[in-house]
Amino acid sequence: MVILGISAFYHDSAAALVRDGKIVSAAQEERFTRKKHYEGFPTLAIKSCLEQAGCEIDEVDFVVFYEKPLLKFERLMETYLSFAPRGFQSFNKASSTWLTSKLFQKAIITKELKALGATKNVKKKILFAGHHQSHAASAYYPSPFNRALVVTMDGVGEWATTTVAIGENEQLQVIKEIKFPHSLGLLYSAFTFYCGFKVNSGEYKLMGLAPYGSPIYADLITEKIVHIASDGSFRLDMSFFDYCTGLKMTNKRFDALFGRSARIPETEPLEQFHMDLASSIQKVLEDVVIQMTTSLAIETGIKNLCLSGGVALNCVANGKLHALGLFEDIWVQPASGDAGGALGAALAVQYQFLGKSRASKRYNDEMQGQALMQLSQIGL
Repeated sequence: MVILGISAFYHDSAAALVRDGKIVSAAQEERFTRKKHYEGFPTLAIKSCLEQAGCEIDEVDFVVFYEKPLLKFERLMETYLSFAPRGFQSFNKASSTWLTSKLFQKAIITKELKALGATKNVKKKILFAGHHQSHAASAYYPSPFNRALVVTMDGVGEWATTTVAIGENEQLQVIKEIKFPHSLGLLYSAFTFYCGFKVNSGEYKLMGLAPYGSPIYADLITEKIVHIASDGSFRLDMSFFDYCTGLKMTNKRFDALFGRSARIPETEPLEQFHMDLASSIQKVLEDVVIQMTTSLAIETGIKNLCLSGGVALNCVANGKLHALGLFEDIWVQPASGDAGGALGAALAVQYQFLGKSRASKRYNDEMQGQALMQLSQIGL
């Protein structure tokens, strides 16, 4: 059984090929186009995966996309209607794009696969996985665990922004979910934007800036912007944000709270204020991650943890989480962003759609890298 996973049309397009449950190849399109976070169809990545697998496109049994476009469109339309008439211009632009192309992704994928030489029942081979389903599958199935908690946190998929699942052998069942617009990933991206970095690519810069500041605004953030419950679940005060209407991440009320407008990229210098703000939102993110996983560890008693989604790329938070010793082992999907969704989508078809058996695990992951290493062994 050969399954090709694809992520595309938003950012970090990629492809991954799985044969009989084994990860044969995976590649991100930006490595070939040399365009960072390339979002187009991953033609060159697919070609690379097929070449490494030694097979032709017609030998692929299923092609699976990493999210469900109709559900995503539903969320966009419901959100715009909820905030109407604000953001009408953005709504008009978005609806035009969706109605002319994005809603018809099966046709687009079919066309692209035919361009790659596919001739046999192309449409019948195409499936769609959920966005967070793809993330969770990318974290759990390659991990060395037969039982684990799987936490996915990112900006937003179709509706979910945070999901908690339990993986056991082939099964992967979601038990908790936080929905848009309440999102830890979008909260962090809002501060990325406010500090003058690009959303969906500059978050690592905000994380890197944090050690140069002090978290003096952390209490203000948790008092005014985000309410964190004792179990780590959270809700945002949406009056500080504009991302629901697609205009920009933050608004004038956000500016007033911190006493200035958002930094203009490449024009205004970084100041101690921005370093302190980065430190503050980093602390808030760490507090949420730690509170949530602490609560889950106590509630479930599960000793292994898998992480995926864009927030799982925050290695500082991951290191502090590990240092607490809540779990015996933590496994983070190396491609936790949307690129890894291609792999997760393929694995979700293998185990959840087709119901194939999962091989008993050794103390090695399935990414074909080195054996799982305790973080303590590398000084964290």
